[in-house]
Amino acid sequence: MNPNIDDLHARIRALQEELEGEYRKSLDALEQKRTELAGQFKQQQKHYKMGLLRFIARSRPFVILTAPIIYLGWIPFFLLDVFVTVYQTLCFPIYRIPKVKRSDFVVFGRESLPYLNLIEKFNCLYCSYGNGVAAYVREISSRTEQYWCPIKYAKRIPQAHGRYSEFFDYGDGEAYRLGLARLRQAYEEEIKKSQ
Repeated sequence: MNPNIDDLHARIRALQEELEGEYRKSLDALEQKRTELAGQFKQQQKHYKMGLLRFIARSRPFVILTAPIIYLGWIPFFLLDVFVTVYQTLCFPIYRIPKVKRSDFVVFGRESLPYLNLIEKFNCLYCSYGNGVAAYVREISSRTEQYWCPIKYAKRIPQAHGRYSEFFDYGDGEAYRLGLARLRQAYEEEIKKSQ
């Protein structure tokens, strides 16, 4: 691969780690402030709560009519969640692929915010679950892809997963044959670190 591209990927990973560190600092600061001002904070947040009837009255009719269609998404999300969980439970140990920790991706908590009404809380649950399952599935898929087919596409794909930069260039059969064992071995090392 082009050394400049490798360098850019390394810098992006470093920036991503720095960004995660800043997020952690912000969350820690917010948690500390929330603890210090718990009562005040909750009272202040409730000030911004919109009542259920006013919320429904302000909604456009088509929003209300299409809501049941959106909420039917729970079914495919749930089925996908169950399938990939069973899939990785059965298959990943056989191929020595480290399992994805579901709780790192399917995260809840926004629905407890005091300024949300019942519908908004339900919406937050729905979005947390749907996006969490999508991220969980993507990580399981990327680990599967790294094991079976770590080859980049001939054309650039937007928003490639985090493992993609380590894959082999399209058409580079030599790199693929020489490096496939190395990529699979990386899983062995990842499993050892987690034990």
